[in-house]
Amino acid sequence: MSDAAVKYEADEARDAAYSTPLEEIDVADPLLFKNNTMWPYFERLRSEAPVHYCTKNEEAGPYWSVTRYKDIMAVDTNHQVFSSEGGITLRDQDEDFKLPMFIAMDPPKHDEQRKTVSPIVAPANLAKLEGTIRERAGNILDSLPEGKPFNWVDKVSIELTTQMLATLFDFPFEERRKLTRWSDVATASEDSGIIESEEARRAELLECADYFIGLWNERVNAKEPGNDLISMLAHGESTRNMDKMEYLGNLILLIVGGNDTTRNSISGGLLALNQFPDQYAKLQANPSVIPNMVAEIIRWQTPLAYMRRTALEDTEISGTKIAKGDKVAMWYVSGNRDETVIENPNELVIDRDRARQHLSFGFGIHRCVGNRLAEMQLRIIWEEILKRWPDKQIKVLSEPRRVHSSFVKGYEELMVEVPKRSH
Repeated sequence: MSDAAVKYEADEARDAAYSTPLEEIDVADPLLFKNNTMWPYFERLRSEAPVHYCTKNEEAGPYWSVTRYKDIMAVDTNHQVFSSEGGITLRDQDEDFKLPMFIAMDPPKHDEQRKTVSPIVAPANLAKLEGTIRERAGNILDSLPEGKPFNWVDKVSIELTTQMLATLFDFPFEERRKLTRWSDVATASEDSGIIESEEARRAELLECADYFIGLWNERVNAKEPGNDLISMLAHGESTRNMDKMEYLGNLILLIVGGNDTTRNSISGGLLALNQFPDQYAKLQANPSVIPNMVAEIIRWQTPLAYMRRTALEDTEISGTKIAKGDKVAMWYVSGNRDETVIENPNELVIDRDRARQHLSFGFGIHRCVGNRLAEMQLRIIWEEILKRWPDKQIKVLSEPRRVHSSFVKGYEELMVEVPKRSH
């Protein structure tokens, strides 16, 4: 798409955002994210209605949007008032298909279950994983077709993160794309094109549960518990007696958390560096900036757009009254572009000061347990890219095709071309 066409689309979106009556705005509409037109709506809410009530979303029901950085931080760090227990997405789980998971629990159960799996991302274990990630990243990059268009999402972002996830679960490696599929199905809506119906979605998720129950049964009787997520759950004091749906819920959490977020930041980082070519040149001139750039990419991309909480009592957010039982969406995607806290927030600045102070991983007791692993994968893939193309840039060829979701902010397709190398 030409620069003029992009500007025209941006102007159209801005006009729509500022001409819509405030009470009609529904930032949870997945089409805004699929079309990448949500930005001016969030900009307007931050300015005119930073704590905004929406009654227009039939699927989610009424909900509050919290759009400013400091308000989001205040909600996220106050689990005594803003509970995860009702679920982390605006759409409520169906009564007959509830999937308990520790991210949607309050203490003490949340703390006990989180503690069971957290050793997988302890510093000592991450140090052991680094060599494996580097070898795989190198193999993936070396297998790419040079000088020919291909989908970066599929060949690089999904492949690297799915290989990593298979290792963390000690999952049959040759069947690892099942993990990708289950991740997509878990977060898909009926309008996404990924599933035919809610019944079909449930059927696939139950297949996922049955597959993992087989792995559980293998591991639970092992003389020496393995150092993988399934073994940790099977032998953990607070997780070994989970029923099928709670096991499935925690699996979905670990699959989506370990897959969707990192893969969309790998894709989003390449897209951003193409949109800001001066930053790509800055990166090639100074590869030591990569760790800081990784944090900036995660801010710029914000791979999960929001998290939901439920008010446990009547309360206030920045002077706006919230009633007990109300749904509250913390829009990380908006807080990460809050111009009152972040200078030039819509730009990628790879050497930005305090780049890790973004909201993408959340704060408080629910801060992303795998954040260091995500950062490590992104750091390594970019280190390996620069080894192979130190002075040539991987080119994005067209606008990406984005995911139909207001929760997962991601990509289905990013067509690119890598330069030919002299081998």
